[in-house]
Amino acid sequence: MGMSVGGNGGRGGRGHRRRGRHHGVISEINVTPFVDVMLVLLIIFMVAAPLLTVGVPIDLPETQAKAMNSETQPITISVNQGGQIYLQETEIPLEEIVPKLAAIAQTGYEERIYVRGDKTADYGTVMKVMARISAAGYRNLGLVTLQEQDAL
Repeated sequence: MGMSVGGNGGRGGRGHRRRGRHHGVISEINVTPFVDVMLVLLIIFMVAAPLLTVGVPIDLPETQAKAMNSETQPITISVNQGGQIYLQETEIPLEEIVPKLAAIAQTGYEERIYVRGDKTADYGTVMKVMARISAAGYRNLGLVTLQEQDAL
């Protein structure tokens, strides 16, 4: 019948000779692809970060006030030159400001709320927005302006 030619019982000659060596799993990790991916993500986030600012186009007035330090993202209410009111980036009527603030304020009445008013916006509309927020009990309210540039 069938007989093996090599005399190793059909196991093959090479496997029999290497029986004394141990071939274990290589325990080294190649980090080059990981570093490549991280660098690409870093570049993407560096490019995308300036685009993530509040999207309502407002022409802010300039003042000499210093910038405020902030560790958390405040709630932003904007009034554009046409008098439309925006909570973050969503347009809302004046009557809905306080209920919407109550729904999204995580720290209650201590939530930081910034009012951004276009420099050509109606002063009365900006003051109505601030008065409603203040009358509702929110204490941490501020106006957002641009820092004044020194003319040379």
